[in-house]
Amino acid sequence: MKESILHYVWQFRLYQKDLKTTSGQSIEVIDVGIPNMNEGPDFFNAKIKIAGKVWAGNIEIHYSSDEWKHHKHHTNEKYNSVILHIVKKANCDVVNTKNELIPQCEITYPEYINENYEFLIHSNTSVPCCNFIGSLPKLHINSWLNNLLFERLQRKANQIYFLLEKFNNSWEDVFYVLLTRNFGFGLNSDSFERLALSLPLKYIQKQADNIIHIEALLFGQANMLNDNDQSDEYYRKLQHEYEFLSNKYNLKPIDTLLFKKMRLRPSAFPQIRIAQLACLLQGSQGLFSKVVACKDPGRIRLMFHNNASEYWQTHYTFGILSDKKSKYLGDSSLDIILINTVAPILFAYGKKINDEDLCERAVEFLETLNAEQNSITRHFASMKVPIRNAADSQSIIQLKREYCEIRKCLFCRIGHQFLKIQ
Repeated sequence: MKESILHYVWQFRLYQKDLKTTSGQSIEVIDVGIPNMNEGPDFFNAKIKIAGKVWAGNIEIHYSSDEWKHHKHHTNEKYNSVILHIVKKANCDVVNTKNELIPQCEITYPEYINENYEFLIHSNTSVPCCNFIGSLPKLHINSWLNNLLFERLQRKANQIYFLLEKFNNSWEDVFYVLLTRNFGFGLNSDSFERLALSLPLKYIQKQADNIIHIEALLFGQANMLNDNDQSDEYYRKLQHEYEFLSNKYNLKPIDTLLFKKMRLRPSAFPQIRIAQLACLLQGSQGLFSKVVACKDPGRIRLMFHNNASEYWQTHYTFGILSDKKSKYLGDSSLDIILINTVAPILFAYGKKINDEDLCERAVEFLETLNAEQNSITRHFASMKVPIRNAADSQSIIQLKREYCEIRKCLFCRIGHQFLKIQ
């Protein structure tokens, strides 16, 4: 982490201004270079002037000089382009593979940077800068949130590409798995994904004209049709259909214990979610293609606004009658499905086919949806961070999980501002 502070100090020019090499030659920094997140020197394409002579190349940074040899840079040709070695402590000379001496510079910086960093790293609060973030200009925060949104969409796109490889580039199959996973709403997401992976979309599509068959496949694969003492007529019919279809398609159910019901409202029971999903999948022929072709967020929303079948209007679980009530997804639940299914798939597909319009549409779609209401967004809202829509809430979740929780304050623009406080 000491080295990371040096990276930060160099990138934002927070070092003392009268830089000199360890041999006493003056250094003028024209361009600090571009941070490198991959293998190789720490900063690319830097430009400096040493004793009046301009040098263009790369910068390597270590806490002490001996780390150059410890990391075997003296045997790696990638480091032959280094024009300056930045260190906190120069304790030996360094050379490249050509045995050429690399100029070194010991840099110093204000002590308050270390003090601020120590505060952030060792803070007991989940968001170390919680008392500071609200004082930042909204323009600064919004700019960072915009970057975080693209980070989050790219991370989700990478997960989609992993599935795409698994399904031989079938976007419809990937969309089906992603959609089914999101019907688990966090608590049961992994279980719903396992359900989708155990039941190929092609078998559901072959039963598209019969909702009972689709429900039988889904409930059967979820291992919810194994009670032979159940006398409910609808349940027995599903059992019968699943027995036939599972033999026909050689299907094996997953473990029913995977599905959790603790602290769930009846309307969010796994049985209700599967029933809602079944009705949506009944009309799912080419659903991915329809989403990609549709440019109207309102029409996309209508595609997913499906009720559960008639039986579930008077049931929350098998065999127990309840007052009649429609089982549409609630607005907030529907938003979550759209946020985690439609926007990521549009972004991933756009990136894959180099269509920037689709990527922009994914962002614009998130901007039409309400912000998520959860412990993370409520916490940041209490800090006066603007959360206007789902694009903002996705950015905030990215910030919390990928920066705050793992204390990557040195890589956060808000952390950068905090470190400068004197």
